[in-house]
Amino acid sequence: MTYKAPLNDLRFALHTHAQLPQILALPKSAGLDDETVNAILDEAAKFAETLLAETNRQGDLNGAKLVNGKVVCDPVIANAFNEFRDAGWVGLRASPDFDGQGLPMTVAAACEEMWCSANLAFSLLPMLTLGAFEALHHHASEAVQQKFMAKMANGEWSGTMNLTEPQAGSDLAQVAAKAKPLGDDTYAITGQKIFITWGDHELVDNIVHLVLARLPDAPAGVKGISLFAVPKYWVEEDGSLGAFNHAQAVSLEHKLGIHASPTCVMSFEESRGYLVGEAGRGLNCMFTMMNHARLGVGIEGHAVAERAYQHALAYAHERVQSRAIQSDSIAPVAIIEHPDVCRMLLQQKATLEAQRAVYLKAAAALDVAESHPVPDVQKQAQALLDFLIPIVKGWSTENGTTLTNLGMQVFGGMGFIEETGAAQYVRDVRITAIYEGTNGIQALDFIGRKTAANGGAVAQYLLDEGRALAAKLPSDSPLVTQLNQALDLAAESVQYVLAQFAANTPNNAAAGSLAYLMQFGFTLGAIEMARAYLAAGQALENESEQVLGEDFYRHKQHTVRAYFDLVLPQVLGLHQQVIRSADSVLDYPAAALAL
Repeated sequence: MTYKAPLNDLRFALHTHAQLPQILALPKSAGLDDETVNAILDEAAKFAETLLAETNRQGDLNGAKLVNGKVVCDPVIANAFNEFRDAGWVGLRASPDFDGQGLPMTVAAACEEMWCSANLAFSLLPMLTLGAFEALHHHASEAVQQKFMAKMANGEWSGTMNLTEPQAGSDLAQVAAKAKPLGDDTYAITGQKIFITWGDHELVDNIVHLVLARLPDAPAGVKGISLFAVPKYWVEEDGSLGAFNHAQAVSLEHKLGIHASPTCVMSFEESRGYLVGEAGRGLNCMFTMMNHARLGVGIEGHAVAERAYQHALAYAHERVQSRAIQSDSIAPVAIIEHPDVCRMLLQQKATLEAQRAVYLKAAAALDVAESHPVPDVQKQAQALLDFLIPIVKGWSTENGTTLTNLGMQVFGGMGFIEETGAAQYVRDVRITAIYEGTNGIQALDFIGRKTAANGGAVAQYLLDEGRALAAKLPSDSPLVTQLNQALDLAAESVQYVLAQFAANTPNNAAAGSLAYLMQFGFTLGAIEMARAYLAAGQALENESEQVLGEDFYRHKQHTVRAYFDLVLPQVLGLHQQVIRSADSVLDYPAAALAL
């Protein structure tokens, strides 16, 4: 189960879809050039392909365990983290003001794809640490920042998010954990949290938990929730570690996948912490990191599917079975020569390339929104980012489930056997459609705040961008008709959603909201694949631009055609679901669904 980092595809996507030269011109990219980016990608790939990829299977087999009150990880995971930290990878996109390297998200995202492909369970540890880092960076007092952030950026300490409770789930208005003022600018936090990824472990010296809890006078609902930074071990004024702070895992969840990652039930018992941001605005603080977190989860879904595709592709070349259909020979051939197997592999490859294009487009928007010197450009980029995030999170993770299952299908019966490894990708990727807000929640956000709230302005901007690209395609190419048809259907779906909100019948739109999100994902994928087709064509016309080799660009154009033929037709059925789901879902008698 080897892994080969798709460096050429990443480099092409960075330049074509993320517009890397513009990202390198931003103030936050000062001192960074294309040569340095290539070197970073090379080193990230080496780490992913060797040490990290080799831990994936063993980490799955020998998952994290709770032993005598301590969370114990397999030694290969501990060794990999030590090398990851020592190489400086933890703080790749953390602010240099706190010992981070400060790289743009666009570059960091490409590296994170490789690490997630190599070992998803491992990659969650640095991802969550940086998420907690971002929340502190935006909202914590300077004193709290100085106390925690540098050690989080360099990997000496890790960070977590503690939101969910047994009775609350995604409804954070039900959070019941308590915070009691101690009179010295600290608070005593008491309560239990569940589903806390890497909530406890022995790979670092300390863990900084970001915990949602209620102050004594807090009102009910989300407006009564505050955010607190609660270390596992108290940090003294001189920076040294003090006493155990009664923040610990009391059990580990028994999960379908990501076994090497401990998912903890956390107990806080009068655990001291610091208020982060304003009292009663804990959710606001947490949501500043949500764009990063949800972009990261979308990358996870994509990355596991990439690993599953590579695994299936290798097997299809090796597995010899049955004669070729159009052959007089009775000799069996490698299964990749069978059309249906080839179809499954092409569907995986084409979808993956479209997903990579869209997540890098979102990462670039994040960088522009954070760092562009012109406020109006920042504002436009933020609007684009807000629109893209539920697509990256929802579309990429729904596809992750589909594509890893296709990878297993290529193996046939052997894919159902754990020893081949295909099952691990199916198991691991499944969580990505659930956490950081289920995809149903992403879809509701997409129809409401991301479409209806702005009158469909961002959606229309992207569809106009697609029409401009369609006009540049060869006029005799079927891609033109296919793309324009998808754009027309997407425009009709946008108008349907807007009409339902205008008529005060948002439930009608909600019934088909996931279909709407998926339709837009596949349509944006087509827009970006059209961009890829044009970029590859330009390189083929100009030999000096063929930096990745002529065959690469020819294959890229073929993959684009495969996307339009095998993947994009899904928008036809999805559009019908968008405009028709309400008739069935909302009119269905409740008694018919009774047990």
